[in-house]
Amino acid sequence: MLHGLAALSGEFVLWAEDADAPARLARPLRGNAARPHPFAASAQVLGRLLGAEAAPTEILLPSYSSGPLASPELVRDPLAAGAPQRGAVTIRAWLVPAVRLSARALLGAELAELPDTRLGAASRYLLSLAELARELVDAGRVLPGVVTSPGERPQARWRPALSGMDAVRLDAARQAMPPAFRALASQPGAKVGTAPPLLLRTTLNALVDAEVRGRSDRPLVTEVTDASSAWLAALTGDAEFDADEQAVRALAEMLAHWQDSATQHGPVRTGFRLLAPDQTADAPHDPEQDWRLQFVLQAVDEPSMLVSAKQVWRSADHVLRRWVDEPQEVLLTGLGKASRLFPALETALRGARPAELELDVEGAYDFLTSAADLDAAGFGVFLPAAWRKPGELSLKLNVTSAGTSGVVSRNDGAGLKMLVDYRWDLALGDTQLTKTELDSLAAAKVPLVNIRGQWVHVDQRRLAAGLAFLNKSGSGQMSADEALRQAASYGEAESLPMPVSGVGGSGWLADLLTGGTEANLEPVSPPPGFRAELRPYQRRGLAWLAFLDRLGLGGCLADDMGLGKTVQLLALEALRRADGTRPPTLLVCPMSLVGNWQRETAKFAPNLSVHVHHGADRLAGDELIARAADHDLVLTTYAVLARDRADLGAITWDRIVLDEAQNVKNAASRQAKATRGLPARHRIALTGTPVENRLAELWSIMDFANPGMLGSISTFRARFAVPVERYGDVEAASRLRRITAPFVLRRLKTDPKIIDDLPDKIEMKQLCNLTAEQASLYQAVVDDMLAKIDNSEGIERKGLVLATMSKLKQVCNHPAQFLRDGSRIAGRSGKLARLEEIVEAALADGDKILAFTQFAEFGALLMPHLSARFDTEVLFLHGGSGKRARDEMVTRFQSADGPSIFLLSLKAGGTGLTLTAANHVVHLDRWWNPAVEDQATDRAFRIGQQRNVQVRKFVCIGTLEEKIDAMIEEKKALANMVVGAGENWLTELSDGELRELVRLSEDAVGD
Repeated sequence: MLHGLAALSGEFVLWAEDADAPARLARPLRGNAARPHPFAASAQVLGRLLGAEAAPTEILLPSYSSGPLASPELVRDPLAAGAPQRGAVTIRAWLVPAVRLSARALLGAELAELPDTRLGAASRYLLSLAELARELVDAGRVLPGVVTSPGERPQARWRPALSGMDAVRLDAARQAMPPAFRALASQPGAKVGTAPPLLLRTTLNALVDAEVRGRSDRPLVTEVTDASSAWLAALTGDAEFDADEQAVRALAEMLAHWQDSATQHGPVRTGFRLLAPDQTADAPHDPEQDWRLQFVLQAVDEPSMLVSAKQVWRSADHVLRRWVDEPQEVLLTGLGKASRLFPALETALRGARPAELELDVEGAYDFLTSAADLDAAGFGVFLPAAWRKPGELSLKLNVTSAGTSGVVSRNDGAGLKMLVDYRWDLALGDTQLTKTELDSLAAAKVPLVNIRGQWVHVDQRRLAAGLAFLNKSGSGQMSADEALRQAASYGEAESLPMPVSGVGGSGWLADLLTGGTEANLEPVSPPPGFRAELRPYQRRGLAWLAFLDRLGLGGCLADDMGLGKTVQLLALEALRRADGTRPPTLLVCPMSLVGNWQRETAKFAPNLSVHVHHGADRLAGDELIARAADHDLVLTTYAVLARDRADLGAITWDRIVLDEAQNVKNAASRQAKATRGLPARHRIALTGTPVENRLAELWSIMDFANPGMLGSISTFRARFAVPVERYGDVEAASRLRRITAPFVLRRLKTDPKIIDDLPDKIEMKQLCNLTAEQASLYQAVVDDMLAKIDNSEGIERKGLVLATMSKLKQVCNHPAQFLRDGSRIAGRSGKLARLEEIVEAALADGDKILAFTQFAEFGALLMPHLSARFDTEVLFLHGGSGKRARDEMVTRFQSADGPSIFLLSLKAGGTGLTLTAANHVVHLDRWWNPAVEDQATDRAFRIGQQRNVQVRKFVCIGTLEEKIDAMIEEKKALANMVVGAGENWLTELSDGELRELVRLSEDAVGD
């Protein structure tokens, strides 16, 4: 446990506690002399860790008579700790091996990456101050100065220029300073801890100076001739310089004056209150002339205490004298400093008692543009209540197409080449401007205007460009596909002078562009002979699919698992093929779903003929073309599609459908490229999880459905993926939703408006203890990884991490799975014991249970054990199960008298199957991707389920399973877009993070 202390000299002291060292002294403390700390890391360990020599250093720590208190974060072996320490706690001096580092050396040390080391509160606090120093230097909020001490050479130093919010952050840092940060005994005030403000200021000064010097790659002067040039040279090289004492004193005074003029200090600050014309008096005023800037003084620690300059000049005995002796001087000094940022103040300063400044609209605009600089410099800035931050001028597209009643008719599908009426409007922020407002803006020729009771800034050049565009191309006709491109461009189209901020209008195209199509579509019924009764939301889905089909636009039906995407797609096929002969539809799905599509088609749409393109004897070339032409649906798998890309690409398909379309989420994969390269009139993606991990997956699916709609993948990453995933950009996310909304239909089964007869899903974490045997194996795997990881990197390191994660999960499941020695199963695994309890209770109630595992070999171990333990048949579906065997197992399990226990490997049985006979779902080991687990759960929790579904997720206490489960919960707010698929994201963790992740906790083993 590494701790960081700061010294008033600007140095930093690092020492560490060793969790394995004895916690107690041989004899109780006597007297006040400093004794060696009993569990401090040795000088050899510390020196090896930090690459510097350690020396004995005296620090002050809370202590018992038997030894110092351990830091709260230190994890010690409870069995080795002995009896708890007792008695009074006092502050005592201790000698610890410690390394002293300069600020420059500290900034270069990667403390968070040190092996076998955790950071204590003081060292984490030190890193936060280092980050603050970097931010100040990044923003240029630093100033050079000179430091003098009696009998020492002067020094050139960089100092932070704190003001405004920086001062607030500094005060928060002062309050957050841990006592251990100021525990160095050999400095003033050490008996009670060095005063936080002094130590904080010294620390931040040292870090800022070191950060600036670390970025300086050349001297500021080439020749030293006087005190000033010597000082300049010392700002980038050695901080000390030689100069005449009187010259240095003059330089220091000049620099101090410069620093004072650049920042606002003291308990009272100058502020400025801008009043709009409608705020200045009751009488009518000229909006272009009667703006007023009032001067005020504000108490820094009581921001509500605002005193106008008129009151300051009027009263000799003023309330502000609580804070300052001469408020008038503070006001004049502040106005003088502010005039450097807003020169118009010089006019007011010519008067004897400046209290306010009258401004025209140009002057008011100049002040508003200077407001941010004034605020950053520490001045108070108070703007009109009716002032609205500038909203950018943008274009709004209004389109009118056939079906203006708002209902899309069957006859509206003339295709994307049909002409629609359009009209462009200008909008300011969220406000669409009327012609009268545009005329008044054009006539005003001023940067500040009052729009509907609010003062806003209008960019006159942009306004002129927008008006010119409206005069030239403000209305007319364009093709529907051009309207789609213009609406989706959001500023990318070269023909537009500014971004598109919204779409409106009437008719089917407006409904499509605004994402309201589903509600406004004319209802569509399946043709006679279709043998399924569609629910209301399924009928709306069919109407949406049919609407896109008529237009030739691709879409993504992203209904939640179990809402019937299959039956909606079959209804579309039956509907369209009832109108006449069409080329075949190619439907691509995982192998486990081929049988499901065959059964569902035979059940709901028996008039559709199906050909399965799969197996070693599948057709190719002309034979495949001829066979496909004789059928309505051709079923194949993603793996076969990638292999038979040329044969399947020789057929012109009417439609291509991707079921479980997340299989093409990696746009660079062979199967994703193969699906995009196939010719088809129409494309549909079916998936309950359009985004499992990253937004690039959405791009891949949408680029299949509507090629080129979201631009190139690199453009998509720059515009959407990076801003949303890395920076949480809400505006970029909203923009992406607007673009994709017309082509993605997403309904959730938990929405009572969608389905109100689905039972509840009860999810719970099932915490399991390891057995002693499991804990021993777990620790052995961890030790082996830690011994190897320090000397590995790149692909080797990633492989080692993934292999270790897999081994640890196997240990958590069962020792026999990890050892692969054919040893007995019973009584050796905490998870197995809990599974037996759940199965026993379910069988007693007459219930059925699904148990998912990532490891097929674990299922192979469990199947005979559970069968013998409960004297019943246990089904087991895994990747090696043939298609006929899968179909038979599903049918038998769904039957009333079929087996009650169904083991499934997550990959083979986690998607596509309907297993509503079960009302218990157990996840034996975690996939660590919530979307994948939810898909598996939805095998039981879907339409047709009559009972509440109990979902249990097994987690071993004190192991990496519990820690990663906590990490997943934290990341769910990011819609599962941060955690990578499977375990690959774990390979990016640092060595220190990995050690903490896999560390076995005290409570892992049960009693």
